[in-house]
Order: sequence, then structure tokens, then C-alpha cells
Amino acid sequence: MGRRFTHAAAGSHDIHWAGERRSAIGVAFLLFTALFAMDAGFGGLDVTRGALWTGLAGLVFVILHPPRVSVRPGLLSARGLLGTDSVRTDSLVSVRWSDGVAQRMVLRDTDGGRVEIDPTVLVRNPAMWRHLDADTRTSIRRGTLLCGSTALRQLAERIDRETARTVFKVSGLQ
Repeated sequence: MGRRFTHAAAGSHDIHWAGERRSAIGVAFLLFTALFAMDAGFGGLDVTRGALWTGLAGLVFVILHPPRVSVRPGLLSARGLLGTDSVRTDSLVSVRWSDGVAQRMVLRDTDGGRVEIDPTVLVRNPAMWRHLDADTRTSIRRGTLLCGSTALRQLAERIDRETARTVFKVSGLQ
């Protein structure tokens, strides 16, 4: 069961979320418009087919809609369309990569909380990574993080590479 996230404490959120949500809306709308126009152009549009195209566009939106990931000291939350999942980042038990088409990082805490996020969110948002990194170090010191040091090290290396690449690009050295 997800825990509620309040914005009272200093924290960070995914600064790219709004753009990704707009993209999901745009793709779903374009699909709906194209299917609707094509069907109307061929003279096959009726209420049933219109409802089918609306449902298909809605499904595409649900699939593409990104969760809103937020991090504050001690807590990481991912709010999706159906609810919010949270983990105590200062008492993590495991951090793992999930296999599949899209790479995901799965975090679990001592209270049984579980959050699955796209690690790119952390790569693109250094403030979020700093909060998470500090809290995972707390989990390691407390001895609760039993599995996940490798996944965190891989993510830290990826973030360091992206940061260096950005510095070189901005300074004109690339």
C-alpha cells in the first residue's frame, strides 16, 4: 500500500515530468485524430468504431503516462494514474534492476514499501539523485541495505558519465 507524499519538507521532483505528460497526451490525441479522420474519410465511422478509437487512444495515454517521481529526505514516491507508491530511502532493503523492455530500478524498504522507477529520471535530475544517494548511504550504515550496492554503483557511474558529457558539451570540448 502506498504512502502519501507531502511537499512540506525540502525535496526534489522530476523537472521533465510535465513535458513527458504533454507528449503522452499529444501522442494519444494524434492517434485518435488520425484513426477518427481515416475512418470518417472512408465512410466507416459509426458510434462503435468511434468508441473503439477513443478507447485505444485512452489506452495509449495510460501506457505512455509517466509517474511523477519525487524525492525528499528519507522518502521516494512515484505517483501514477492509479495511486502513489513510496519507499523509505533511509531504510532500504534492496535496490535491483528489473528485466524487461524498459529498464527499471526497483527499490524496497524495511516496511514492505516498493517503488519501480525509470533510472533515467535520476540521471536527468541531479538533485533527486543527491537525496537518494545520501539516504542509501544511511541504509548501508544501518545495515538494512542487503542487496543493491552494485545497482547503485552502476547508476552512480552512469550519472557521472552523463554529467561529464554535459560539462564537455557546454564548455565546447566535445
